[in-house]
Amino acid sequence: MTKPVKMPLADRINSLPPYLFEAIDRMKQETLSAGVDLIDVSIGDPDMPTPSHIVERMKAAVENPENHRYPSSAGMLSYRRAVSGWYRQRFGVSLEPETEVLSLIGSKEAVAHFPLAFINPGDTVLYTSPGYPVYPVGPLFAGGQTHALPLTADNGFLPDLESIPQDVLGKAKLFFFNYPNNPTTACATREFFDEVVEFASRNNIIACHDAAYSEIYFDGKKPLSFLEVDGAKDVGIELHSLSKTYNMTGWRLGFAAGSKEIIAGLAKIKSNMDSGVFQAVQEAGIAALETDDSVLAEIRNTYQERRDALAEGLTSLGLEFSLPEASFYIWTKAPAGHTSSSFVELLLKKAGILATPGNGFGDAGEGYVRFALTVSVERVREAAERMKEVL
Repeated sequence: MTKPVKMPLADRINSLPPYLFEAIDRMKQETLSAGVDLIDVSIGDPDMPTPSHIVERMKAAVENPENHRYPSSAGMLSYRRAVSGWYRQRFGVSLEPETEVLSLIGSKEAVAHFPLAFINPGDTVLYTSPGYPVYPVGPLFAGGQTHALPLTADNGFLPDLESIPQDVLGKAKLFFFNYPNNPTTACATREFFDEVVEFASRNNIIACHDAAYSEIYFDGKKPLSFLEVDGAKDVGIELHSLSKTYNMTGWRLGFAAGSKEIIAGLAKIKSNMDSGVFQAVQEAGIAALETDDSVLAEIRNTYQERRDALAEGLTSLGLEFSLPEASFYIWTKAPAGHTSSSFVELLLKKAGILATPGNGFGDAGEGYVRFALTVSVERVREAAERMKEVL
């Protein structure tokens, strides 16, 4: 009889913390299996369909045999030109499609792989916390260390760059930051982006701005691009995803833009690790980037209606939060006597509502809960009513 191979996981895997959204999905499945009418406001996965003109472009592109072969890991030039055109129209930023734009298999791919291009064992990566759980994972895979910069309400959920210890700063090579911010919903000011450029230049640190939520904004308050700021292209890059803007989470398409030297480093990792994005998806991405803003305004208006409905309910319960100007979340303080986890557990068991505990985004998120605006306004209002019965 053949003896099964027993092989322990690599140290880099054993060192990983539990992935937040795997635990959330497990809780979801257990609750649904018990027959509960679950209102899931935990994960930021848009519930609205991809706009039809993007789907139609995809259908036509799939039928083109030229798209059935290996794509370029850097992305089709036509797609990168569309990205360049979008930046020019949206932010007034000029980019060279050939050298300053790179296609991504969703921006998560770049967050995870980017440190492999620039981080050596012993180097440190700075990242904002609470934040996307993947920020500290890529550096660990690269053999690096991490240092979290806490985001607090007192500082408008912006990091204090001057608080970084000198011994940490001396080893720092990369800084991940994200605005509009997930999970806090905070938006960055131009003054903060200016500060990041000066900080990165002075300390020889690469700045990597994750702008996945830049197009989900409210009340006409358009968020800035990091690349709008003078000197940004000298010190860093910006990551974008089509997932949130165009309801394309399952399509896995995004892009990186900025410094040609930094883009080239990431491109070397990609050329050795993947074979690029299916060209038909990139064709659909071109259609997405050329979408009339009236289509996107309708999506934003839907989220704003949900935001206002949930905000009304949370206010009536006496819960503390800041009304978000962007993203599709509300970052809410847990009520007195509750931790992040105990409040989420209460909502799940007593109200059939699944939210995300703030401590899952890092220690600085303890005491908060994130609600995603990814269910209908009717379900948002129902969730608020259920919370009233519990609280």
